[in-house]
Amino acid sequence: MALVTLREVLAQAEAGGYAVPAINVHTLEVLPAVLQVAAEERSPIILQFTEGTLKFCGYDNVRVFAGHLARVSPVPVVLHQDHGASYAVAVRAIQAGFTSVMIDASRLPLEENIAATRKVVELAHACGVSVEAELGRVAGQEEEIAVSEAEAALTDPAEAARFVAETGVDALAVAVGTVHGFYRWEPKLAHDRIAAIRQAAGVPLVLHGGSGVPDEEVQRAIQLGIRKVNISTEAKWAWAQALRQSLADRPDEFDPRALLTPVMQAVQEVVRAKIRMVGANGKA
Repeated sequence: MALVTLREVLAQAEAGGYAVPAINVHTLEVLPAVLQVAAEERSPIILQFTEGTLKFCGYDNVRVFAGHLARVSPVPVVLHQDHGASYAVAVRAIQAGFTSVMIDASRLPLEENIAATRKVVELAHACGVSVEAELGRVAGQEEEIAVSEAEAALTDPAEAARFVAETGVDALAVAVGTVHGFYRWEPKLAHDRIAAIRQAAGVPLVLHGGSGVPDEEVQRAIQLGIRKVNISTEAKWAWAQALRQSLADRPDEFDPRALLTPVMQAVQEVVRAKIRMVGANGKA
């Protein structure tokens, strides 16, 4: 199956009342591990790469490797550039074959956010690529983008309606009580706000900072219109903890394949759990 757009998988999720897991990939060897689980669970999957990861892995390496794996995968795969801070980042991702890009201009005043987003949408849609944007500010840090608790602001439904109408985005990332990274408190989502934004905006909503949010909170949000759930921190944490344990258990081992096998399995456990939690299993 070829790579598909974000618009396609989220339209199907909207019709089916579930969400699609978006897994941030940080190293190339994680790619086949994630796609294996998606195939076993018969789930659509969104593979996300930040600008930092693309620089680390190489745009061409990601394009060739992910493109091949998507073609041989039995499930729909979206190649998504996550948290792009500029038009230039979107251009490079589109040139590299990504089927979806995110422009995150949420740090800017509303008028400037709209203008920056609309510019990316015009280019991306002309190339058959979907666009996600962000309105409101999710606290925490995602690569180079950091938002303090004082700067965080919930998305306003009226602004969301205007933003979508004036930009034409395919999906909207909203600030509804989550954070990027680890939580220092028990996260509680603003469910009434999610419902109001969904009704006003009329496009699928995206939950950033999905790691660490109780399943029941996420599942309630999905019932109200969340259609894409981002997972990064939990997968990275599982990777790091499993690697430390693998090295401790095998002090004389130096074969990367032996050391990394349990690491990939740990990441797969997280991905499998998230696929089932958001209701995407059996949907592909």
